[in-house]
Amino acid sequence: MIIKTAILGYGRSGSTLHADPIEKSADFQLVAVCDIDEQARQKAFQRFGCKLYENHLDMLAGEDLDLVVVVTRSDQHAAMACDCLKAGKNVLVTKPWAADYAQAGAMMKQARSSGKMLLPWLPARWGCDLLRLKALLASGIIGRVFQVRRSEYAFGLRNDWQIWKKYAGGYLLNWGPHLVDQPIQLLEASIKTVYGEMRQINNPGDVEDVFYAVMKTTDDILIVSEYNIAAGATPNWMIQGDRGTIYVHQDQITIHQAAFAPPDRDGYRSPVQMETTCETVSGNRYGDQFAIYQHIARALQGLEPYQVTPASAAGLTRILDAVRTSSEQGKVIHLS
Repeated sequence: MIIKTAILGYGRSGSTLHADPIEKSADFQLVAVCDIDEQARQKAFQRFGCKLYENHLDMLAGEDLDLVVVVTRSDQHAAMACDCLKAGKNVLVTKPWAADYAQAGAMMKQARSSGKMLLPWLPARWGCDLLRLKALLASGIIGRVFQVRRSEYAFGLRNDWQIWKKYAGGYLLNWGPHLVDQPIQLLEASIKTVYGEMRQINNPGDVEDVFYAVMKTTDDILIVSEYNIAAGATPNWMIQGDRGTIYVHQDQITIHQAAFAPPDRDGYRSPVQMETTCETVSGNRYGDQFAIYQHIARALQGLEPYQVTPASAAGLTRILDAVRTSSEQGKVIHLS
């Protein structure tokens, strides 16, 4: 089965993260591209020789499509995904797939009504560091985990649509699907409380370029997720267990294991010996789009279930909503 595919939004992400694996895979055929920008459309034509559309409704009416990939502005994702589902097309929606939980619910309702597949794009769930950390924790190498921190730090100024609230911009929706979701997936956890802080520090516009989220799981493990402005070799992960700590700096994983000596009746604390090991993880920290698209092909062909369910993505959206609400109201949000 060749999957006849259209890309809706042929910008930076559409023309690379999605067009590249579609082009390389024998399972997909790119038959149409829709973009409001004439230059973007012509680039797509020169590359693929596909049909071009300026209006996505015209494309949906005029093409026999198995899949539409929505890679437009964040404020457009949900409405356009619903249009695709109404037209009887399976749809892949890039992150953030929804600006809020209400939009997520609208897409899921339309998917149920149409009987078509709704595929949220959360590629960081395939991140090489996340997959390796899952294996390490499953081995019990640092004992019982009680806190996980996931962070990214950078200096930089944006000046595109991502700096405006009216376009669902801001770093919570841009980076939250990575930094908030990955620790939850690592722990396979449910979240019961959320506290958030969001600030606008450097970027122009009217949305945050810093966010900080503290979440407590139903097992009382603390998760701290943060996008912040800093320089230096700051860790991307810190995982704390009762028998050790794991740090991740880019592709470097450092494991500190603690061995407690027998209690010393004459001392105030038992001696601890630390053993440190290091390893390098290979692959894409935010997911290999080529491998993910092969999984998408198998899911569309009915060979295996898609790993990111709409319900799971909606649960993440609900948590991101809680981070925003907590920051605005200055209080802890309890998720029932």
